[in-house]
Amino acid sequence: MESAKTAIMDKGNEITVERVSLDSYTKELCAAFASEGVTPDQLCGLGEADLWHIPAGKVFHDPENNVRAFWILLEGEVLADKAEPGGGKVRIYVAKPGDSFGEVILLTGKAPAVFLEASKASLGLRLQEDTFWNLMACSPPIRKVVMTNMNKRLQAHLAEAAHREKLVSLGTLAAGLMHELHNPGSAAKRAASQLRTNLLRLQELSLRNTSRPKTVPQMECMHGLLERAVGSCSAPAMSSLDQADAEEAMSEWLDAAGVENAYKIGPALVEIGFKPQELECAKDVFQADTLSDTLNWLEALVSSVSLVCAIEESITRVSDLVMAVKKFAYDDRCTLRNVDVHDSIQSTLTILGHKMRQRQITVSKHFDAAQPIIHTTGVAISQVWTNLIDNAIDASPEGGELVVKTWSEPGFLVVGITDHGSGIPDDVKAKIFEPFFTTKPVGKGTGLGLEIVQRIVTQSFGGQIQVDSKPGETQFIIRLPQA
Repeated sequence: MESAKTAIMDKGNEITVERVSLDSYTKELCAAFASEGVTPDQLCGLGEADLWHIPAGKVFHDPENNVRAFWILLEGEVLADKAEPGGGKVRIYVAKPGDSFGEVILLTGKAPAVFLEASKASLGLRLQEDTFWNLMACSPPIRKVVMTNMNKRLQAHLAEAAHREKLVSLGTLAAGLMHELHNPGSAAKRAASQLRTNLLRLQELSLRNTSRPKTVPQMECMHGLLERAVGSCSAPAMSSLDQADAEEAMSEWLDAAGVENAYKIGPALVEIGFKPQELECAKDVFQADTLSDTLNWLEALVSSVSLVCAIEESITRVSDLVMAVKKFAYDDRCTLRNVDVHDSIQSTLTILGHKMRQRQITVSKHFDAAQPIIHTTGVAISQVWTNLIDNAIDASPEGGELVVKTWSEPGFLVVGITDHGSGIPDDVKAKIFEPFFTTKPVGKGTGLGLEIVQRIVTQSFGGQIQVDSKPGETQFIIRLPQA
């Protein structure tokens, strides 16, 4: 058959295409399918094909090209690059003489976004769709080679897609990690700065106390108070009303005993768990002029312990975040354990307390009297409270109130976090859990906080999250399975 030669011009690079009979290329076809030992007598339904002469450096197929065809490379080298959403390219394979490609689009009907470029001057046979199907139907060995090649390429594509999905998830998690590290890092820095001031005050009070001789009962009392002060970081979490009552009772006791700064040091002593009766020994053995210094020394010590605990809590939070990333990356299984939700919330309120004080925001806690324990393999619940409370602080007006409430429902421990800001518009509410969506000014928010909250609550704990909002009140409700 006489070949009909056509020249195709593109941007000054010439691709020459000629129509040929495949009967003249049986040797080349057998070489292309040599893995199955195809012989010339097994070839049938050959028909005609296009013989392409492609200059080096020429892109002869791009994602906008909808031609469905099967290629057999006779000479040269062809690079196949997959187009990326951001405009880049990823090399997916390199075709050498004897290799075939193009079967994926013909067999699956899906056109991958691929660029084909001849890295060397190349010669290739392009079979039209009907010729390809005739060859597949007529020659079982060729059909087997084509199906094997397609399976390998699909598996490679799936593996690459899964790897890229993992990288995207890790990238999102890394961005979230930066978002999460800010709060405990800032809290540790502030606590360290306050600790320096506290230690100076503690040293002054200690020097003043040591200038006065102490009796054995006085030394025993101070030693007992010292052990009690450094024994724990905080008392069990209390509701706002119970805490206010305890602070008032402690401050009144101190004031009645003639202690200087009674209403300042009372809340600090209550925070670490002291009760008035535990201070009776000091009242009994110290005279009025030394009792005030002794209990102010105790408060300075207690405050320093609390600051050290805040630093420890912040560093622990950082470590937990790093471990969360490691567990995500290596797909570790979490261990079953008990989590005290009230203590977890209280820790977060402590870390974010400075931010609330700066904006004069009060916290009203209404903790359910029932045991606040959940039996779970979930991790990173502190991130949930950190993000929700931090957002509630940002949404609250100056001098506003933030309400944290817990209650029980069948099978669930429920936490409600409410602010009294302007509310969330309906069109925004539908998007708040989307990654990188934020209504905060540029540089003020990453748009990852609520996405992290939803992922932890639903995926890590198997719980539910709900948001109810109207002008003047927004409440996030978290339902955590108790077991």
